[in-house]
Amino acid sequence: MASTREQNSIPTEQEILTIEDLAAYLRLKPQTIYKWAQGNRIPAAKLGKEWRFRRSIIDRWLDEQMLAGNPEFEHLKGLR
Repeated sequence: MASTREQNSIPTEQEILTIEDLAAYLRLKPQTIYKWAQGNRIPAAKLGKEWRFRRSIIDRWLDEQMLAGNPEFEHLKGLR
């Protein structure tokens, strides 16, 4: 069965992201995203046992992190 989205692609259009989607989008490891979600370091919602992220909220959060000079996000400067 074919997927509607190519495997290993960086999500660019979908609004609701999984840990794996967000990790690809932010160019981080899924484990990092999971730890941040668990520690309330990133805006997230836990639905049952799964974490979900709204892309528009993540984009605003990311802008705030980059504007604040957070060194964890230096690798993303110039991508947007």
